[in-house]
Amino acid sequence: MMSNTTSTTDVDAIVVGAGPNGLAAAVTLARAGLAVRVYEKAATIGGGSRTAELTLPGFRHDVCSAVHPLALASGFFRQFELEKRIELVVPELSFGHPLYGGRAALAWKDLDRTVDGLGRDGGAYRDLMAPLVEHADRVAQFTGSSLLQVPRHPLTAAAFGLRALEQGSKLRALRFENEDAPSLLAGVGAHSIRPMPSVAASAAALSLTTYAHARGWPVPVGGSQAIVDALADDLRAHGGTIVTDAEITSLDELPRTRAVLLDVSPRSLIRMAGDRLPAGYVRRLKRFRHGGAVAKVDFALSGPVPWSNSDLAGAGTLHLGGTAVEIARAEHDVSTGKHSSNPYVLVAQPSGLDPTRAPEGKHVLWAYTHVPAGSTLDQAEAVTRQIERFAPGFRDRILATSSSSAADLERENPNYVGGDIAGGAASFSQLLARPVLSTDPWRTPAAGIYLCSASTPPGPGVHGLAGYYAARSALRHEFDITAAPSLRLER
Repeated sequence: MMSNTTSTTDVDAIVVGAGPNGLAAAVTLARAGLAVRVYEKAATIGGGSRTAELTLPGFRHDVCSAVHPLALASGFFRQFELEKRIELVVPELSFGHPLYGGRAALAWKDLDRTVDGLGRDGGAYRDLMAPLVEHADRVAQFTGSSLLQVPRHPLTAAAFGLRALEQGSKLRALRFENEDAPSLLAGVGAHSIRPMPSVAASAAALSLTTYAHARGWPVPVGGSQAIVDALADDLRAHGGTIVTDAEITSLDELPRTRAVLLDVSPRSLIRMAGDRLPAGYVRRLKRFRHGGAVAKVDFALSGPVPWSNSDLAGAGTLHLGGTAVEIARAEHDVSTGKHSSNPYVLVAQPSGLDPTRAPEGKHVLWAYTHVPAGSTLDQAEAVTRQIERFAPGFRDRILATSSSSAADLERENPNYVGGDIAGGAASFSQLLARPVLSTDPWRTPAAGIYLCSASTPPGPGVHGLAGYYAARSALRHEFDITAAPSLRLER
């Protein structure tokens, strides 16, 4: 399908920001036959999905995203056939949760194996998760769209919603007798950087755990950069161009075009658009709130992490912080502006699955911890100490460390306001109104201007869906193209 562009434009559509959402938007537009140009502030594309040598030569670290539960679940990536374009390694142990005395709660890709490991709480865990795992595609569709849309599968949406309400309230204590299953769910729910218990955190736990058992949590061979490179390759193959080292501070700096899609935060949208946006819409954008932040630490190691529980060596992802009660306490500290003395730490160990990440016999380790927004504290020692609790001798294997505070992360990527990597607090209200309450939240009131960042539905995560939905809206309203373009790999 070809564009009906007139000669008054230099290019049909422009995308600002070459993160996964920006590139997904650009690919969708180019696949519809439009001439597309992408501008990226940094010297390399990818935003938070870049891979770089952060510590020592030969040690390749993921800059932000590392393990990708949505690579196999996202409706966009499934249409794009990502798994046919890059190599994804799916560990048998999706995620692990070390506990004390060498114990660990383990979420295997195999639900039955997970149930067996949870002892007398196994049956209750199966009752919670099995109906969602059996309909994982429906869960992905429901959670991967605007909550204001009527769900295609209302029974699955209802089953998910009732479980989220239960696990997000004091009723969660009635389901399980021991601490292993609640701790397992608390560890994955803390990805949301929300106080616990809460509906938003439990929804994150249920959706991510569903994908863990249905398709697994894959690690891209070569790093997260492989995902954005695949998107960029497809864009260029369909005539799109990418301009790097090109910071856009105002829409006035852009050439003539019919549609501009911005992979930026709402506050950057306000600044870039200037007086193009109505005052009432600007006031609504200013009410959008950012949430808790992360501080990130990367390690180059002389060998694998010496976990007390040997099963954890095979996990792509681990959640550290102790029991569900302890994790909730740590997240409460962050939500009230404090640095926890027993912080939640999310760990990824990609080199155990992908040997290209480090020299032979060596390893990389990726970790972040939650901190108050805008924190300037270096958390390298806090993260090291927490890992050492569950892996005695870890400190002795550290060859080099790269540490970024929350403030550092914002300086590196302005979309991470205050170090908030979620693009805005993922509260229930802000999942409904993201960034404003609208059935088409990607489209702004200004002609031809769209927002396509994680500050729009479906929110945080490397899924490309925010870009895809924004592009579909732009195609309808600016180009009168209503049919979804094919994204399939062309052979």
